Amino acid sequence: MPSPPLVPDFEPIDDAHLYKMTLGDAALEREVLLLFTAQAASLMALLASWPADAAALAHTLKGSARAIGAFAVAEAAAGLEDALRRGEDAAERLAILEAAVDHARAAIEDRFKPTRPGF
Repeated sequence: MPSPPLVPDFEPIDDAHLYKMTLGDAALEREVLLLFTAQAASLMALLASWPADAAALAHTLKGSARAIGAFAVAEAAAGLEDALRRGEDAAERLAILEAAVDHARAAIEDRFKPTRPGF
C-alpha cells in the first residue's frame, strides 16, 4: 500500500478563514501569522526531544494552527497527539507534522516577502 503524502494536498493557510478570524485587518493578520511561525518553531524544537508533555505540546500547536487556518498543520498535530496518547510509535507522525509546519512557514514567509518592482 502506498504511503500518504507527507503534506495534504491543500493550501497551507486558508485565506478565507484567516480573513474571518482577523476581521480583515491586515496588520492583525501579519501579527498572528508571525506569532504562529515563532510558536510553531519553538514547539517543533521541543517535540523533537520527545518530552513527557509532547501530547500537550501537539495539542497546543493544533489549536494555534486551527486559529489561523493552517488546517494541514492542525490535522498533522492531531495525528501526533492521538498517537502519543495511545502510546504508539509516533516518529512518522512527527515527520508529517514537521513537513506540514515547514509548508505553512514557507507560505507565511512568501506572503511577507517584499515584491520587487517590475514583477
